[in-house]
Amino acid sequence: METEIPALLRSRESIAPERFTFHSSRMRMKKVTKEELEAMDADSDRCALELSDARVDVMGYACLVAIMSMGHGYHRVSADRLTNRTVENGNPAPVTTSAGALVEGIHALGAKKVAVVAPYMKPLTQMVVDYIRSEGIEVVDHRALEIADNLAVAAHDPMKLPGIASELDLSDVDAVVLSACVQMPSLAAVPLAEAMTGKPVLTAAIATTWSMLNELGLDTRVPGGGTLLSGAYNRKA
Repeated sequence: METEIPALLRSRESIAPERFTFHSSRMRMKKVTKEELEAMDADSDRCALELSDARVDVMGYACLVAIMSMGHGYHRVSADRLTNRTVENGNPAPVTTSAGALVEGIHALGAKKVAVVAPYMKPLTQMVVDYIRSEGIEVVDHRALEIADNLAVAAHDPMKLPGIASELDLSDVDAVVLSACVQMPSLAAVPLAEAMTGKPVLTAAIATTWSMLNELGLDTRVPGGGTLLSGAYNRKA
């Protein structure tokens, strides 16, 4: 959340007049396990309150798997609850989650079938796959990188991702989710992955940026942001 989303917003500043400030509040997590993810999500209300004190215009909840670990459709529950926290604090701001943004972004592309790359262990990756499927999207193939340590996820070389994606069955997919995790860097690899696969490529960070710009009512064209951030796609109700 603190690396690629600000990078995308800075890239947008090169072509549009709006300027952005970035504020963050952290929930603790070291190992990407279901138990730590649940504890992390329980702390999200505190973060929403802290950020609403800054009177931000939009909030993004960055941990995709934390949301998905709480049950199918939970991104709607979380976004509504955290938005209500900002209202109660007197500084209302819409909240988008990376989990919800990814699902919405796939739908916005008109994609029915996707392939997914995720850094998580196999059980958590399967949970992510099942969550995406519960939203009416077919996951044709997926790859779990099985990186348990959260800092190791952040240190993963993004330029390995196009090769990993090319090993998946992409023959019948409409789009590729190159990183189902805001923590795992992928932005530098997106143009190469789109060129290699011939498919629209999106990531959790790209989808979250797209969703936040939609919440702000701004143009969603961002250089280097792949097909979803080409400016051709708006949120569909």
